[in-house]
Amino acid sequence: MKAIFQNSLLVRAVLRLREWYHEGAIAGFFRKVADAYPDSRFRRLWDGFCATPICTAANSRYARILAALRRFVERLGDAASQSLIYRICLAIWKPVSTFLGGGVVGRVFRFFGVRGLLLVCLAMYLPLDYFIRNFIPIAFLGSVWDECLMLAAFAYILWHTAMRRAPLQSRATPVDAYLLLFIGVGFFLMCAVSPYPSIALDGYRAVVQYLFWFFLVTRLIEDDHDFAIFYGALLAMAIPIALHGIYQYIVAAPIPAGWVSQTEESVRTRVYSLTGSPNIMGSLLVLFAPMAAGLAYYCKKMWVKVLAICVTGMMCLCCIFTFSKGAWGGLVVAVIVFAIFLDRRLIALMGVAGAGALLAIPSIASRITYMFTADYMEASQRAGRMVRWETGLNLLHESNPWLGFGLGRFGGAVAMQNKIIEETDTFQYFYMDNYYLKTLVEMGYIGLIFFIILLIGMVIWCLRAIGRTNYNQTDRTRVLAVSMFAGMCGVLVHCYFENIFEVPYMMAYFWSMAAAVMYLGYFRKKKAAPGGKP
Repeated sequence: MKAIFQNSLLVRAVLRLREWYHEGAIAGFFRKVADAYPDSRFRRLWDGFCATPICTAANSRYARILAALRRFVERLGDAASQSLIYRICLAIWKPVSTFLGGGVVGRVFRFFGVRGLLLVCLAMYLPLDYFIRNFIPIAFLGSVWDECLMLAAFAYILWHTAMRRAPLQSRATPVDAYLLLFIGVGFFLMCAVSPYPSIALDGYRAVVQYLFWFFLVTRLIEDDHDFAIFYGALLAMAIPIALHGIYQYIVAAPIPAGWVSQTEESVRTRVYSLTGSPNIMGSLLVLFAPMAAGLAYYCKKMWVKVLAICVTGMMCLCCIFTFSKGAWGGLVVAVIVFAIFLDRRLIALMGVAGAGALLAIPSIASRITYMFTADYMEASQRAGRMVRWETGLNLLHESNPWLGFGLGRFGGAVAMQNKIIEETDTFQYFYMDNYYLKTLVEMGYIGLIFFIILLIGMVIWCLRAIGRTNYNQTDRTRVLAVSMFAGMCGVLVHCYFENIFEVPYMMAYFWSMAAAVMYLGYFRKKKAAPGGKP
């Protein structure tokens, strides 16, 4: 069987294409770049860029505040450990833990630990939210369970620190400053433009609440075991979602007529799985497909590599079946970022796969070519993104361009739930289909500027974290960091076409993955390379 496979026409064609590539000018160009890179000025600049310490001054005001808070919490923990209530609770818990320790629950708890279970719950945000909202007949629980999870994570970190079990190394990052700055600016804008205070508060909460997962995850991931649990749980959540999406495409799941135009009759369905939206489904796959591809480069076992490649192909195929043009663009960017850091041959492979998809699935070509037709321009100006963006900009300039129209008042989920302004023939509520423009309309130029500063700061420090990770024969941590960062870049591109961060679990996933990248670059204990150097 092996001989038949090796002598098949397909294998011989692939091997011949490989030979042509290595003998061609493109491969020669990349070889010359690789040979010149070690002694290049760019290499020296990159090394200097990545060598920037995570805190410019250990005695900075922010560091001193965090150190003081830690000492205060530890003193509270010392006092609590001597209290009668603590001793009673400990006496009750010991026999309970002994009873559960030998069973399945005990073994699971010992493997994951409290931190691991919290990270698993965060990774399972989407299926948990879907299950709670659709199968538990308690409406209140569906709206507060994620806040309860966040409070549980905060309470655990607080208790862990109070009992002096948290790592002594500070988990402060420069990204904290960008986040706190944006949160503070948002609070100022909420107070400055709030004709309806309750709506402004809801809009502010929707914008900043899930940013706090960055602070929590940087402290929940203490070692490689915690990171592996989080990374694996994210993929364990995404794989069934992708399988379900492919199943929806096979059975041609019914979709609303508004998801396709009249000229796109060849599009038989658009997959959405548990997300309920093909655009959010596509963005979810853009975020996690590079993580699956990263396993193929990280793991050494052949069966894991093959499985990871199959999962990556399945996720990319499912992303195509969403027929979300914004997600397709985000996937292209994610592949390019992944390829630049790890394997530039993937760019050519993406081109071949894209051409094959266009030939094999005519509805893809028709959906892409439709963008360049007069019908598309007319539909976009009548009820598409162009008219939505124009309406939002008009509202912005009719109010205060610098302070915005007001948080929660237009372009997002909070505005759709609280329609204060009377709808007319010339004004209707809708999603902006551009998170950056939605931020601009609600928060003005000030809010957008500080949001862009936040994203740029996050990208810069993630790049530095990637540059500080190992990439050698025994430790390929950089692969995992690049995999998460590539998906995040794809989502940032997709945000230009959709309100991706309006979805709570997308924002929670995004910022928790940013925290995981920072862990790999700055907080992880690095292993030594074969030559003895880290």
